[in-house]
Amino acid sequence: MCDLIKVQPHVLRYWETEFPMLAPQKNRAGQRVYRRKDVEMVLRIRDLLYEEKFTIAGAKKRLLDDMRGVSTRAKLAEVSAAEEKTELQPPGASSSPTADQSASPQTRSVLRVLKSDLEDLLTRLNTDASIKR
Repeated sequence: MCDLIKVQPHVLRYWETEFPMLAPQKNRAGQRVYRRKDVEMVLRIRDLLYEEKFTIAGAKKRLLDDMRGVSTRAKLAEVSAAEEKTELQPPGASSSPTADQSASPQTRSVLRVLKSDLEDLLTRLNTDASIKR
C-alpha cells in the first residue's frame, strides 16, 4: 500500500488516526485490509496535503464537506427522480399515507439512504468523541 501511495508506513498510520473516514478493516491476523474506497481516500488525502498544501485540519474539513455534498446531491437527485415518477394525486387526496396505504418504493428507498447516512454520521461522531477523550 505504501509503495502505491508513495508515503511511509508511519505517515499512513498517522493519517488513520487523524482522518476518521479512513478506517481500513483488519483481518484475523491484525493486518490492515484496504478496500478500494480506502485507497481512494488515502490518495485524496495525499493530494490535499502534498499537492494542494492543505493542513491536516483543512484537509479534514474539505473531505467532510465533500462527503456531505456528494451525499446531499445524491439524495436530492433520488428525491427528484422519485417525484417525477410519482403520479399526481387527485384534488382533496391526502398526501400522507394512511394505515392501509404503504409508502412508495421510491420513498422507502430515500428513507433507507437517509437512515444509512444517519447511522454513518452517528458512528463518526462516536469515533470522534472517543478519540478526543
